[in-house]
Amino acid sequence: MGAQDVQKLRAETGAGIMDCKRALDEASGDIEKAKEAIFKSGIVKAGKKSDRAVGAGYFQTYIHGGRVAVLLQIHAETDFVTKSEDFQDCAKNIAMHIAANAPENTEELLAQSYVRNPGQTVEEYIKGVIARVGENIQVVRFTLYEL
Repeated sequence: MGAQDVQKLRAETGAGIMDCKRALDEASGDIEKAKEAIFKSGIVKAGKKSDRAVGAGYFQTYIHGGRVAVLLQIHAETDFVTKSEDFQDCAKNIAMHIAANAPENTEELLAQSYVRNPGQTVEEYIKGVIARVGENIQVVRFTLYEL
């Protein structure tokens, strides 16, 4: 296990350097096991943040082929995070997911299998982003228009 492994793990997970080093140590250098450990710890960290207020709002739009449009309202705790690349990518990916899967409401959206990684739900995807940005994120509401 070297610095290259830590950098690779960090690039793939978005976790901090020390978290990546610790996960690799615990996994005896196995990157896949370390990724799994980071994901599990991220879910735990995200669960602890779920009660925190999300006061900074952000709107994301997505139009697919001029025939499907989504307007998504998603919040984080601070404007600083809403301006981050991780958060904005998350908002864009969720808007695309809504266009592709047409959930009826937020609860259904969160329970759906995430379109870009069917092995996890949309809620698990969001928790992974929460673990990276360090703030609570909540999908407030969305509207889907179809012609």
